[in-house]
Amino acid sequence: MTRYLSPKSTDDTAGSRLRMFCFPYAGGGASAYGRWQRGLDLHGARAEVLPVQLPGREGRMGEPRFTDLGSLVDDLDAQLDQELDRPHVLYGHSMGALIAYSLVLRRQARGAPLPKALVLSAYRAPHLPAPNIADPDASDEELLESLASLGGIPRVLLKHPEFLSALLPVARDDLLMCAADETNAGGEPVRVPLHLFAGRRDRLVTVPEVVAWRRHAGRGCEVRTMPGGHFFIRAHEEAFLSELASLLRRYTPMPALAGAMSA
Repeated sequence: MTRYLSPKSTDDTAGSRLRMFCFPYAGGGASAYGRWQRGLDLHGARAEVLPVQLPGREGRMGEPRFTDLGSLVDDLDAQLDQELDRPHVLYGHSMGALIAYSLVLRRQARGAPLPKALVLSAYRAPHLPAPNIADPDASDEELLESLASLGGIPRVLLKHPEFLSALLPVARDDLLMCAADETNAGGEPVRVPLHLFAGRRDRLVTVPEVVAWRRHAGRGCEVRTMPGGHFFIRAHEEAFLSELASLLRRYTPMPALAGAMSA
């Protein structure tokens, strides 16, 4: 099992579920998607939620973090290669959207199996400047206030210095990686369906900036807007998971076909 995935994801009912690999936002980890399996099950989606745990956070806190997107994507491509052989989609929120998109480009360039669809939320199209959450030289207090105002940190946690001391270095490295990105801004479109979600009151990434992803779509593009701001996936989780479940059902193998494939 690749170090990017939790051992629990070896389960299976395998062939009957569409695998959904979820990439975290800046400063976040795999736990951000900890409640999604139950939520999607309740909404009737036959999907297996596979949160991707990047190094340097949560259960991988002792490992060095990536600050170069290309190096991270190369490692993800190598480590997840066998896991991406089965039908799957990639999902990413904010920084996770950039990672998921870059991984598809990497695999597309070398002729590897691609996802059934690419689902991205709360990130600007790659030909636009990266969202600026805080200045690179912002103080800890300024960075925390920026993250909290976006909904990235529940304000109650601002009173827990042990949590903040672990979060801040991760967030700074992640923001550095996004700011330094030189992804294929004007190159080949992705050869998979592209599904986009935007928060109607997102002050960091506007709806038009999400719609601009259409320039990079080679197999169709849909945009859905959600109530809330940048972290609508948290503030309006149930509504979002309902929308996501209806989308995933389009790409889920029929049970009879899945059974035949695993026989």
